[in-house]
Amino acid sequence: MTRPTDPYSIDATMDPAQEAAADSLPPPPHSAMNERPLAQYEVHPAARYFRRGPWENAATIVIALGVIMLMQPFSLFLYGWSFATILFGTVMFIIVSHFVD
Repeated sequence: MTRPTDPYSIDATMDPAQEAAADSLPPPPHSAMNERPLAQYEVHPAARYFRRGPWENAATIVIALGVIMLMQPFSLFLYGWSFATILFGTVMFIIVSHFVD
């Protein structure tokens, strides 16, 4: 079996002994494309709403809004809430960075 030459592929970093061991293994039982995945591989229905990309963008916007609130010279109310907004955005970013891609 030939291995890919892409340097970012996990298979490209295998040494000859690992390649021989990988070639001798049988394929997994769920390898057919027309079979349903095993139960532990099914995606939760709410997973489509909790993707990392859009939530990270929202958290970044909240942080930027807090910085704008901090630097504006017009409203003491906005200035007073700027730190809480930046803190909320930062905590939100930390949490959503653990979401699935």
